[in-house]
Amino acid sequence: MSGLVDALVIAAVAALVIARQVRAARVDAGRRWWLLPGILVVVALREPGLLDARYHTASAALLAVELLVGLAIGAGWAWTTRLWTEPDGTVWSKSTKASAVVWLVGIALRVGLFGLGTTLGVHQGSSALMIALAATLLVRSGVLVQRARWIQESAGPTAYGDEVSRSPRPRKERV
Repeated sequence: MSGLVDALVIAAVAALVIARQVRAARVDAGRRWWLLPGILVVVALREPGLLDARYHTASAALLAVELLVGLAIGAGWAWTTRLWTEPDGTVWSKSTKASAVVWLVGIALRVGLFGLGTTLGVHQGSSALMIALAATLLVRSGVLVQRARWIQESAGPTAYGDEVSRSPRPRKERV
């Protein structure tokens, strides 16, 4: 795929994910939560030039840091997402303002890494960004599914110490 197509795929996935997170959504622990991240990894690995041939070590280091940032963003996003149960026992989620802060910090870190790579003269393709986005989505989805299972098993705490709401009208964060 060309760089433009990669950029469009990344933008479309990000827009889809963000749009789905600003509204309440049912957390289905049984669905294939790993499918979208898997597709992103396959698409990213099909492209040649994941690592810069001239600066192999620096390129690999930047990719490793990008993956670590992606994993941290995914975990932070998952733990700042509000979960609650409905009277029928289904678990619902909605991102919070803290989730938006996690996203903004992640974007700033990624821009900083891109700037560092550019300063070092390392070519950075969209494949690295796509793999990091896949890592973010994989960790976020995995943590949310696990939290949903914990909530279904017991009425434990949710995002940053909140208690699970079991009222007919779940308490939601004001927008």
